[in-house]
Amino acid sequence: MNVVVLRGHLSSPPRGRQLPSGDRLGSFEVTVRRAGSATETVPVVWLDPPEAVMGLGRGDEVVVVGRVRRRFYRGARGTGSRTEVVAERLLPAAWRSRVLGMLDMAIADIDVTDGAGWAGQAGVDQDGADTVGNRMGTSNL
Repeated sequence: MNVVVLRGHLSSPPRGRQLPSGDRLGSFEVTVRRAGSATETVPVVWLDPPEAVMGLGRGDEVVVVGRVRRRFYRGARGTGSRTEVVAERLLPAAWRSRVLGMLDMAIADIDVTDGAGWAGQAGVDQDGADTVGNRMGTSNL
C-alpha cells in the first residue's frame, strides 16, 4: 500500500503547466516542520488539479493525501530521478472536520485485513497500540 499524508505550509504558490498530452499538471512544495526534527520540504504534483488548489498561496497550511512516486528522466547529464508525492486530495488544514473526513477516506482505502503482515483487529496494531488512523483522528490535527 502506498499512502502518504502531509501536513505543512506551501513554500510557494502552486505552478501549473500544460503537458504534451493536453493534461494540466500542478506542482508545489509542502514544508513540514516537526518539533525536535529538521524541516523537510516535499515536492508534490497533481494531475489536473482543481482550480481552488491553483489559487492557494505561499504559507497556506494544507493537508495532502496521496502516494509516493519515483520517476526517471533523461537530461544533459544522463538519467536522473525525482521522488515526489502525487496528490489525490488536499484541504486547508483549518477545515478540521473535512480534513478528518478526508483522512478517514484515506484510511478506508487501506485494507488491513488482507493478511499482509497485520495481526489483530483493525484500529490496533500487533502490539496493541492505536494505529496511525486513530491517532491522527484524535490528536494530530
